[in-house]
Amino acid sequence: MTTRVCLESYSVMAKHGAFDHEHEKEQPFIFSIWATLFTDVEHDDLTKTLDYGDLQRAVINNVVEVGPVRLMETLAANIITEIAKNPLVEMIEIRIEKPDAPLPFDGGLPLVERIWTR
Repeated sequence: MTTRVCLESYSVMAKHGAFDHEHEKEQPFIFSIWATLFTDVEHDDLTKTLDYGDLQRAVINNVVEVGPVRLMETLAANIITEIAKNPLVEMIEIRIEKPDAPLPFDGGLPLVERIWTR
């Protein structure tokens, strides 16, 4: 059996983007994170698993509490680095959506996905 601890559709406002004008005004970033644990959780003990709050903290620490980052790929890597410090985590999948990203044409949802395995 496999246990995944997840946080989906966590929205925060931040000033990140490839263009300088994106660093002037906050825009929404939506995070979904799926963390697979090495072993199934067999005990009713929070220290034997990954806390959902740790996933939120990783987003806040690496997205809200930092200065502008140009690429969502960098945001994903930084969040993964923080979550991966937990030795119980075997794999992390992250999806970052940027619904207000400046695009040359109408339509589409810009996003980046990254998968990390220990």
